[in-house]
Amino acid sequence: MQEKFEVVEGKVDWKGRPAFKHKHGGTRSSLLILVAFGFENMATFALAVNLITYFNTVMHFELADAANQLTNYMGAGYILSILMAVLADTFLGRFKTVIISGCLEFLALILLMIQAHYPKLKPQPCNMFDKQAHCETVGGGNAAFLYVALYTLAIGSAGIKAALPSHGADQFDEKDPKEALQMSSFFNQLLLGVCGGGAASLTLIVWIQDYKGWDWGLGISSAAIFFGVVIFTAGLPLYRMHIVSESSAIVQILQVYVAAIRNRNLVLPEDSADLYEIERDKEASVEEDFLPHRNIYRFLDKAAIQQTPCGQVETPEVSSPWKLCRVTQVENAKVILSMVPIFCCTIVMTLCLAQLQTFSIQQGLTMDTKLTNSFHIPPASLVIIPVSFIILIVPIYDKLFVPFARKLTGIPTGITHLQRVGVGLVLSSISMAVAALMEAKRKGVARDHNMLDATPVLQPLPISTFWLSFQFFIFGIADLFTYVGLLEFFYSEAPKSLKSVSTCFLWSSMALGYFLSTIVVKIVNSATKGITSNGGWLIGNNINRNHLNLFYWLLSILSFINFCIYISVAKRYKYRNHK
Repeated sequence: MQEKFEVVEGKVDWKGRPAFKHKHGGTRSSLLILVAFGFENMATFALAVNLITYFNTVMHFELADAANQLTNYMGAGYILSILMAVLADTFLGRFKTVIISGCLEFLALILLMIQAHYPKLKPQPCNMFDKQAHCETVGGGNAAFLYVALYTLAIGSAGIKAALPSHGADQFDEKDPKEALQMSSFFNQLLLGVCGGGAASLTLIVWIQDYKGWDWGLGISSAAIFFGVVIFTAGLPLYRMHIVSESSAIVQILQVYVAAIRNRNLVLPEDSADLYEIERDKEASVEEDFLPHRNIYRFLDKAAIQQTPCGQVETPEVSSPWKLCRVTQVENAKVILSMVPIFCCTIVMTLCLAQLQTFSIQQGLTMDTKLTNSFHIPPASLVIIPVSFIILIVPIYDKLFVPFARKLTGIPTGITHLQRVGVGLVLSSISMAVAALMEAKRKGVARDHNMLDATPVLQPLPISTFWLSFQFFIFGIADLFTYVGLLEFFYSEAPKSLKSVSTCFLWSSMALGYFLSTIVVKIVNSATKGITSNGGWLIGNNINRNHLNLFYWLLSILSFINFCIYISVAKRYKYRNHK
């Protein structure tokens, strides 16, 4: 009976009352969150892989520009998650953030559906692959309409990414050994939810977009996000709610750095106990963690020195928070700083992912997409191959591999989070090498059959688009290891006050990867402008005349160098003591 009425520390129910383990949270409430996340991905996953086709064939952007438009949109959706995490932690709460973000996504998809339906809101139909055609690129008010809808969708997507995984993890008490294991399973199942929704998106919605019209496809996406919000809201009485903090964790981190710089001339005390910290009895009243001092990044300890340069004792109550910080606040800053090198090493992987979502889809458009005599698979649907594999492998990984590895290593998650990330990073390098080989084979077929100037879709090359499945398959395995490993790593290593912000490390890493893709494509085109006949490796709409295979080799080499750097960084990382 004592366990039945056990209160969950730091969590409340939807009415602000203490949350009980037997009544709130756990796997039951997390299941609703997973289903809702699946519907959200069903609504948006197709856009991540097929929007380049919409930009190129409907809005008439050049191929490289269309790729950059997509990566800019994806990058914005990830980088804005930081802002949404701050709002979730300090103002709205995670539950409200998810609801508001879902509504924004619904509104944006409706706007995109309207633009796709009415001819007056988009350029006149034109064959972008005809060199003699002069296709008008979307502009003026129609371009403004497109960007408003697109970036409203990015804001909504950012809110979901920032708040929903953290809200799901809130349903488990990481101090309880049983629930800590359930939380680890939740992060694996989160990927399963992404892939489940993604599978429906990549098959049903992509096919509708390509063969029934973009207005119908976007309409189905709108319905999916609507159902996702309804299902998520239905779990309100079951959820454990995160208590909204009065101050932003990010602001508190910035205060430490500013205070350390302002106190740079002060001498650190020999005994760390002389650094400023609130008393233990007061600590309980403000519901904050107490973190012990660690002898790393000692320069940040100067933010907690209680003496002025004149040697006078400074009163904490009247001191500016930008001049004096408590030890726990400094330790939080150390945790974030120690994760930065890991964060930086994961950016290149998203750079590779961006190419699979852009140029690899355009490769597929030139190839034979026949599945049967009467059915052709849309190239964007090729991503279903790694997605399907992940759907199969996640339960095996979670239920068989992790328990087996746990017996060998004694680590609750089987292997460490950083080992899991490393496996994914090396696989991403292999994926790009395979992509380069497949592109060389595809171009060889085009050259041998005198089809270098063939029109995509209308004149498919005599090579199956399923040759591209190898690169998608390998990168899908990399996804399973790296992105889920990162999400769990950032969440488990961060202190309680930084949970939402910590998961944004993953989204920010992906954002920088997408933005880096835009920059790299422009740099490569500029650097190769004078050594190729068409003015650059990736210039023009004719991918058969481009040098995409060389670009893939470049990314493979960069990824391998990045992996070597990661090994050095990961070896130096010291895991936080969770006791």
